[in-house]
Amino acid sequence: MMPSLLLCLILFSPSVQIGAEQPLTTAEASGFTATSTYEDVLDFIQIIQKKSSFIRVETLCVSTEKRPVPLLIIGNPPPSSPRDLKQDDRAVIYIQANIHAGEVEGKEASLMMIRDILLTQDPPYLDGLVLLVCPIFNADGNERISPENRQNQVGPEKGVGIRYNGQNLDLNRDGMKMESPEVQGLVENVLNRWDPVLLVDCHTTNGSYHAEPVTYIWPLNPNGNTSIIHYMREKMMPSIQKDLKERYDTLSIPYGNFIDFKNPEKGWRSAGAQPRFITNYIGLRNRMAILNENYAYADFKTRVWGCYHFLLSILEFCSEHKDEISNLAIQADRETIQKGQTPSEKDLFGLTYSLLPLEEPVTILGWEMEVLPSDNPWPRVRKTDKERIYTIPYHVDVVVDRSIRYPYGYLISVQDLDITSKLLQHGLLIEQLLQPATLEVESYIIQEIKGASRIYQGHRVNTVKGEYSLQSVDFPKGTLFVPTAQPLGNLAAYLLEPESDDGLLVWNFFDRYIVHQWSRDPQTYPVHRLLEPAAMVKEVLR
Repeated sequence: MMPSLLLCLILFSPSVQIGAEQPLTTAEASGFTATSTYEDVLDFIQIIQKKSSFIRVETLCVSTEKRPVPLLIIGNPPPSSPRDLKQDDRAVIYIQANIHAGEVEGKEASLMMIRDILLTQDPPYLDGLVLLVCPIFNADGNERISPENRQNQVGPEKGVGIRYNGQNLDLNRDGMKMESPEVQGLVENVLNRWDPVLLVDCHTTNGSYHAEPVTYIWPLNPNGNTSIIHYMREKMMPSIQKDLKERYDTLSIPYGNFIDFKNPEKGWRSAGAQPRFITNYIGLRNRMAILNENYAYADFKTRVWGCYHFLLSILEFCSEHKDEISNLAIQADRETIQKGQTPSEKDLFGLTYSLLPLEEPVTILGWEMEVLPSDNPWPRVRKTDKERIYTIPYHVDVVVDRSIRYPYGYLISVQDLDITSKLLQHGLLIEQLLQPATLEVESYIIQEIKGASRIYQGHRVNTVKGEYSLQSVDFPKGTLFVPTAQPLGNLAAYLLEPESDDGLLVWNFFDRYIVHQWSRDPQTYPVHRLLEPAAMVKEVLR
C-alpha cells in the first residue's frame, strides 16, 4: 500500500506535534495490518522532501539486486558533507532499521519519527543534533513480503520480508568480514564518512515471554573502550528507560533471554559479544551503539509505537547530553592512540571471555512457562495464564578470561589484495615499508587448524591452536605495517590477531597461506606482532 495523505490530529509528545494533512506510513494507513514496500518508503521520503528543507537524501549503497538504499541527512540546516561539521558542535546520530527485513517496526517507526520532527513548526532536537536515518537497510529482503514469513510474531497480517539480503547473508553477522554491499556502504558512507557518535540498530526479538514491548542492549565486547560500555550501561540506558516509561508510558528492559526456561530464576542472559554483530562492531570502533529489539509477541501497532517512543527517548537523551557523549568518543580515540604508541605489558587484548552477572538484578514482567517436548536444540516454550514477576541476575558483564599483550603494530608478510582491501574498507591506516627492515617480532606457529563442519554465512569458519615464537625476521620492501596507534587500533587487533574469535583468519582470508600447498601441515601465520616501537622507513598506503 502506498503512503497516503489523510487528515489527522495526533499528539505524539510534549515537544512533537502534528497538524492536518500529514503523510501516513503504510503501517498507519493500513491500520497496522501491512508494512511498507521499498517503493512506499521512497514515496514517503519524497513527500517529506517536498514539505521540508531540513532533509537531504544520499545513497548508502546499491543492493545486490540494484536497489539504491536511501540515507537521510536531517539537520537545521542539513550539512552538505561532513566538512560542514568541522566547526560545528552538533553531534551526529545514526539510526538504521530493517537490517533483518522481517523485523519491520523500526522501518515504520523511523519514518514516523522523521515526519513528526520535520513537519513540526519548530523541529525538535535539530539545534544540537544531525540525524542520519536509513529506514530500509535491507531493501532486497524487504521485497520478499509474505504472510508466510515470521509467523510466530503477532502481525502485520499482510506479511513482512525475510531475514537475509540478496546474497543470502545475514547482515547482522557481517560486521567483520564485510562481504555485503549494505555493510560495506554502512562503513564507507556512514561510519568512515560521517563518524556518528551513536548508532541505533532496530530489530525484533522473539525469545522469552514478557510484558515489556521494548528491549535494548549496548556494545558488549571488552576489547572496545570500556568507558563507553560503563557509561551506556550505568547512565545512558537507565536514563532512556526511565524517560520512556515516564514520558511515553512504555515499559522496556535490557535485551536477553532466560538462561534456563525450566528454571528462570537462574537468570537473564544477553546476546553474544562478537563484533560480527553490528552494535558490538561499533563499540570496537570507540563509538556508542544501541541494539533495539522490539517484542514480537506484542501486537504490531504496539511494537511500532514502542519503537517510535524509544527513538524519541534516545534523541531526548542525546540532545541533553550532546557534549558529554561527544567528549567520551574523543577521549576513547585519544586513549586508543596513546595505548598503541607505547604499549606496555599491562595493555592486553582479550581472546576468550566469560559472561558474568551484574551486581544489580533485572526485573522481568512475565508469566510462568511450560517447556514442550522438542527435538530442536532450541526449547519450545508456552506461557501460561499465570503472571509472574522475575527479579533475577542479569548476565551481561563480559569479562576477559585469556588475553595477550597488545602490540605496537602488525607486519603482514604476504601481498594479498583481498586482505589489504578489506583492511582499508574498515577505515584502517596502513603503512608500507619503503626499505627492507629486520625486526624482532612475535610469530604465531600454527599447530592445528580446523574448519567448521557446517557452512556459516558462506564460510567454514576456522579455529586454530598454536604458540608464539620470538623471532628476528627480515621484512622486504613493500611489507605492510598496521599500527595500533590509531583510533581504530582495537579493530586492527581484532582483525589480525590469529586467535581472535572474529578476525580475518576465522573468516578464511588467510587460508591459502596457513596450510602448505602440497601437505596438510600448517605454517606460520603471515601476520607478525611487533611489540615495541621500532625504526622503519615507511609511508601511508593510499
